[in-house]
Amino acid sequence: MWSHIVEYFLLDYVVNSLVILLGTGLLTFLFGVSSAWFVARYDFRFKRLVTWLLFLPLAIPSYIVAYAYVGLWGNGGTLIRWLQVLGIDIQKIDMMNIYGLIWVLSCSLYPYVYGSCLAMFKCIPKSIQESSSLLGASNWRYFRSIALPMALPGVIGGLFLVFMEVLNDYGAAKYYGVQTFTTGIFRTWTMLEDLQSAVYLSALLVVLVFVIKAIVTWLRGNKSYTAKGGAVPTQHQLSLKGAMRWWAMVAIVTPILFGFILPVGQLIYWAVLTFESMFSMELLWVAVQSFGLAIGAVVCILFTAVALLFFSRWNHLKGLRVFKKLSTIGYIIPGAIIGIGVIRSSQFVIDACANELGLEVGFLFYGSSVVLLYAYVFRFLAVAFSPLEANALNVGKSLYESAYLLKASKLGTLIRVELPMMKTAIVSAGLLVFIDVLKELPLTLILKPYNIQTLAVKAYEYADDERVAEAALPALTLILLIVLLMAVVNVIEKKVENR
Repeated sequence: MWSHIVEYFLLDYVVNSLVILLGTGLLTFLFGVSSAWFVARYDFRFKRLVTWLLFLPLAIPSYIVAYAYVGLWGNGGTLIRWLQVLGIDIQKIDMMNIYGLIWVLSCSLYPYVYGSCLAMFKCIPKSIQESSSLLGASNWRYFRSIALPMALPGVIGGLFLVFMEVLNDYGAAKYYGVQTFTTGIFRTWTMLEDLQSAVYLSALLVVLVFVIKAIVTWLRGNKSYTAKGGAVPTQHQLSLKGAMRWWAMVAIVTPILFGFILPVGQLIYWAVLTFESMFSMELLWVAVQSFGLAIGAVVCILFTAVALLFFSRWNHLKGLRVFKKLSTIGYIIPGAIIGIGVIRSSQFVIDACANELGLEVGFLFYGSSVVLLYAYVFRFLAVAFSPLEANALNVGKSLYESAYLLKASKLGTLIRVELPMMKTAIVSAGLLVFIDVLKELPLTLILKPYNIQTLAVKAYEYADDERVAEAALPALTLILLIVLLMAVVNVIEKKVENR
C-alpha cells in the first residue's frame, strides 16, 4: 500500500500541485495587481462598470470555465472557427494539460488578489502620493517602491486564498486529466476503493496547507500601514494618456475577457443549442434542491457563528477562545479532506451506536443531508464568522453593558439590541455563504445523498460523461444565481459605506 502511495505521491501529486500553485500564483498576481492598480490610480470612462466586471469571474466555478475553454479552443471550437474565418489557420489549442489548468484557475481566481489589492491601493494616503511626486518619482517608481510594498499584506492575503482554492479544485483538474492531491484522494477512494490511502493523502495535503499558512503568516508578520491623524484622505486619480492608456486596456480587458466574457459566451452558445432537450422540470427541481440546501446551510452556519461569537464573549474561558479559533479553520482545508474526515467520524459514530446501544443510525448519516450540512458548517463557518465578529467589535461594549445595567438578560440583549444592529452584516455574511455553498463541488460530491442533486454536481456529471454542451444550462443557471447574489452583496456594502 505504501509503495503505491509513494509512487503516485512523488511522481504526480507533489510536483503537479506545486507547479500549479506557483503558476497560478504568478498569473493571479499579474492579473490582480495590474488591474487593481489602474482602477485605483487612474480615472477613465466606465470605471464603475469595470470595477464590478473584474469581480465577476468569481461567479463562475473554475471547473465550468474549464469546460468552456475546451469548447472555445478545442478541435472545431468556437474561437478556432472564428479565427479560420479571419484567415488564421489554427486547428486547436490544447488546453487539456497542466498549463491549460493553470490558465483556467488563474482566470477564475485572480479576483481574490484584485479585491484585496484594490482595497490596499485605495487606502494609500494622498500625502504619500504627493510627496513622491514632489521628489520627482515617476508613476512606475511610485508603484514599485511605495504602492506595491504598502499593498503587500493584501497581495499575500489574496494569494493565500488563491492557493486554498487551487488545492480545493477537483472538477477542472479531473476534466483536464491532471493529477493533483484532490484528484488523487478521489481516485484512491472511488476507483481503487482504498479509503485508508485516501486518508493518508488527505493528511499529507493538510500538512501542505499548514506549511503554506505558516509561510503566509511569516511573510505578513506584524506589518500594517495606517495613516496618522485618523481617516485616510482619498488619493488623487490621474487621467490615462498615451501609451499608458493601452497598457491599462490590456491589464483590465484581458482578465475580464478570458475570465468571464468568453466562458459565458461559450456557455450561452451551448445552452441555445441544447435548450429544447435540456430545459425540463427536472432541471428546475435540481435548482430548487440547490437553493434549499444552500438556505439550510446558511441558517445552520449563521446560527453557529452567532452562538460561537456571543457564547465565547459571555464566558471568559481560555478554552473557548481556542475552540473559537479551531472552529473557523475549515475554510483553509480543502473540501475533499473534510469529506473524508466526516465519513470516517460518521462511521465511528454509527459503529458505536450499533455496538453499544443497539441502534441503527446509518440512515441518518447517509440517507439525509444532515452530514452534508454539518460539513458545510465546518467548511464555511469562517466566511460568516469573520464579518460578524468585525461588526460586533464596531458596535462596541457600551450598548450591551448599558442593557446589563438596566437588568436586561444576555439573551434578551442579544435578540433586542445587538442582532438588529448587526442585521446588515448578517445578511451579507449569509449571502456570501450561500454563494460558496452553491459553488462547492468536492465536498458535495463526497457527502450528498443519492436522492439529492445540485446544479454544481449536475454540470460536473454531464461534463464527466463527455456531454459538455448539456452541462451549459445548469452551469448558466448556477452562474446567474451567483451573479444576482453578488449584486445584492455589492448594494449592501455600498449602503454601509455611504452611512
